[in-house]
Amino acid sequence: MKIEARDLGWRNIVRGVSCEIRPGETFGLIGPNGSGKSTLLKLLAGLMPRAAGEVRLDDVPLGQLTRRQVAQRIAMVEQFADTGEALSVRDAVELGRTPWLSPLSPFGPEDTRIVDEALAAVDMTGMTKRPWSTLSGGERQRIHIARALAQQPRALILDEPTNHLDIHHQLALLGLVAALPVTVVMALHDLNQAMMCDRLGVMSEGRMVACGAPSDVLTPDTLGRIFRVRAMPMTDPEDGSTLFRFLPMEEPR
Repeated sequence: MKIEARDLGWRNIVRGVSCEIRPGETFGLIGPNGSGKSTLLKLLAGLMPRAAGEVRLDDVPLGQLTRRQVAQRIAMVEQFADTGEALSVRDAVELGRTPWLSPLSPFGPEDTRIVDEALAAVDMTGMTKRPWSTLSGGERQRIHIARALAQQPRALILDEPTNHLDIHHQLALLGLVAALPVTVVMALHDLNQAMMCDRLGVMSEGRMVACGAPSDVLTPDTLGRIFRVRAMPMTDPEDGSTLFRFLPMEEPR
């Protein structure tokens, strides 16, 4: 699914952002804390009231779709999402099927299969009966992602999805996301992980100041200006990929 933003804005947090996210690509958002990444993701998902500009999904204005229709197209995992303490793990993931259910189409065997696959994708199959209240932060994050997968969206929006996850599950999640046959938009904190995206948008003070392939966007000059660090590119001898080592900016004497 193509997602197009036209002059998006909300108060002074996001200002005049326009971009086109191509069908099936993984688009990463990077930027310092407070640069507007989370708000922009919510704008793309249609979750911010009285927003300026327009979002179009496959050339259809998002504002012309019902909330149910939007939920059948886009699933979002917010950075600080939560759910009911009384639910079990399986209950929480089954909520992802809500946009597809109705009195004429109740929860059935196909929904069970989809939920099972979502739980397996995040390595939580053996914990389905666990109460939500007993889960760690990383386990809750994986369940939020499973719920989004159970929604079977055409676009997946993730805000800092690797937060709270150990390195094994960070890499597993990024590999899972890369393999999904959907459009993915995600904010990332780790700039080396951002190198795995097809394209990156760089946010600074509410504006998208750069957009392009990671190798074009993540340059020492841009990283120095936006993140105020010295970035030293290095080549991984294993596969030839580029990694960065970050050092503090040298203070003028």
